[in-house]
Amino acid sequence: MPLTSEPLRKLGFLTIGLFDAADPRRGHESTLEIIELGERLGFDSAWVRHRHLQYGISSPVAVLAAASQRTRRIELGTAVIPLGWENPLRLAEDLATVDILSGGRLNPGVSVGPPMHYDQVKGALYPDTADAEDFGYERVRRLLDHVRGEPATVTGGVEGFEVFSDRVQPQAAGLGGRMWYGGASTRSARWAGEHGMNFLTSSVVKAEEEAGDGRAPDFASIQLATIRAFRAHHPDGDRARVSQGLVVVPTDNATATQRAKYEEYARTRLPRTATPQGPARLMFAPDLVGPSTEIAERLYEHAAFREIDEVAFALPFTFDHDDYIQILTDIATALGPALGWQPGPDTA
Repeated sequence: MPLTSEPLRKLGFLTIGLFDAADPRRGHESTLEIIELGERLGFDSAWVRHRHLQYGISSPVAVLAAASQRTRRIELGTAVIPLGWENPLRLAEDLATVDILSGGRLNPGVSVGPPMHYDQVKGALYPDTADAEDFGYERVRRLLDHVRGEPATVTGGVEGFEVFSDRVQPQAAGLGGRMWYGGASTRSARWAGEHGMNFLTSSVVKAEEEAGDGRAPDFASIQLATIRAFRAHHPDGDRARVSQGLVVVPTDNATATQRAKYEEYARTRLPRTATPQGPARLMFAPDLVGPSTEIAERLYEHAAFREIDEVAFALPFTFDHDDYIQILTDIATALGPALGWQPGPDTA
């Protein structure tokens, strides 16, 4: 097996937190239990996806506030908060509050762009300013300024018995250095690097150029170019943090029924990996299903994986709670060690 220059340094996972509309508490509790399990298994980080008007986590900051009180070590991240739905000042207050409650473990990931199905939702979201809202990078810059302690107002001081600050409060020390941008394009990678953010790259990238030899673009090569563009524009250069989020499903301790389910899931999703999809020319990475030794070999063959030392492996959307227990356990006990990772010494 070819070796990377360094062992995998940080091992994380990403979950969507699905729930039944008739019993939403059960699904949210399942997510919290999975995060607690991740800490016991020694994972370095747990990340939650963000969904609006769907049966997934609509308020990841609130969910991670709860998780912060049920864990003590594992880092907690969002992957990602779509800022088109958010007011940057209010979000900065929430993020700082949860970071303080967690003891400095929050890793907020964000992205830009109009809210999904904007024409249908803009009347409810921005009834008076829908056509004036800016959904570009400026929204991220405003959030960064608030989190990093730039003045939010020209006023401050004492008014009667009230004391006012000119900055967002609370201020969470170190949070500004733990802000992540979730991007799929070279432009986003460059912007994130120029603004000193960390970079989340997932199982989706944009095929921005045609392959010169007429073949379909190669996912790994596109992702590698994106990572290098980010680091080329980041003040920390090659030391700038990048986390990769491929879908991996080890089957070491899966039952026969689980293995059949996982293989069918990957099979139905495989056609979308062959060519760029839709007007945005999105490229999807194949899901990696099989024994941990085989998945490790495939990862070491992945050009972008060899460039990073942090991962947040994505859990499939629609599996059951027991499936996630088996998958996470196999990642922590078999796949992680096969990639050179070891849990921290304080793991339960």
